Amino acid sequence: MSLTMTAVVATGRGGPEVLEPRQVPLVWPRGRGDVLVRLKAASLNPADAYFRRSGPYLSSPGPLVLGHDGAGIVEAVGAGVREFGEGDAVCFCNGGIGGEPGTYAQFAVVPEYQLARIPRGIDLQQAAALPLVAITACEALFDRARLRRSDHVLIHAGAGGTGHVGIQLARLAGAHVATTVSGPAKAKLADELGAERVIRYRQQDFVAEARAWTGGRGLDVALDNVGPEVLLRTFRAMAPYGRVVTLMGIPGDDAEGTAYNANLTLHNVMMLTPMWLGLRRRLRRQAGQVRKALSWLAEKRLRIVIDQVFPLAKAAAAHRRLESGKALGKILLSIS
Repeated sequence: MSLTMTAVVATGRGGPEVLEPRQVPLVWPRGRGDVLVRLKAASLNPADAYFRRSGPYLSSPGPLVLGHDGAGIVEAVGAGVREFGEGDAVCFCNGGIGGEPGTYAQFAVVPEYQLARIPRGIDLQQAAALPLVAITACEALFDRARLRRSDHVLIHAGAGGTGHVGIQLARLAGAHVATTVSGPAKAKLADELGAERVIRYRQQDFVAEARAWTGGRGLDVALDNVGPEVLLRTFRAMAPYGRVVTLMGIPGDDAEGTAYNANLTLHNVMMLTPMWLGLRRRLRRQAGQVRKALSWLAEKRLRIVIDQVFPLAKAAAAHRRLESGKALGKILLSIS
């Protein structure tokens, strides 16, 4: 049956002004293992702005609907679905790269294996804010950097979406955590979340501060969520044999060959790869990471900070907030 739903679409490539509410197709029923979710909340991520500016990875028969993270209520299930039923509260990371519509919409069709059940006590907005940043932080700190108890780790942009979750997960692992932030409000948040050393990078040299914090030895682990210039400087803050993870792509070594000479291990994390390439086993693993993070949230061992909530029709304003650099934590869309 061919239905329609309200969604915010990118009418072209460009700034937030290209985002407009439209009626778009909703095809249901679908596959035996698919679940129809009536969305109540979606969260924004920097990747949303990238796809808005640059276009999708996958070609779409209709307009581009952004958004990877969503939370809502199961509306209907395919004949092969066993774990979920009508009325269940769920969240997920799926869509928003072209192909299937993303989560800036009233409904989403999601494979059962990508869903996570929301525990009692966690509201839908918290749940919507969690999936992508939890997956990213887990893949970066645990899968790639192999973070160990008592490691000294620097997490850049510690008041952002991934950063504020990364601080907490590193602390849960027993690591010592430093972070970089821009201003006093972000510094206060990072301190509340458990960072031992909060570096105001506009006033302080984060390389010198990180080395002083480690007694001159250097960092065991660093997580970059800023870009090439910061990543290259981070090499100089590392201990020999340190592990560096970037979400922004590795540009190469600096002019002095610091990464090579210090025998650093460098990792990329691009958590959308399994969705882009259809890697089902990896998608199942990512859903498992979301379920684990939800349990930490329910146990109050993890906190999700929500900056602002915008109605779906105001997605353009939400993108302006996202790109302002002023947000503390996550920006959400409320979907009625």
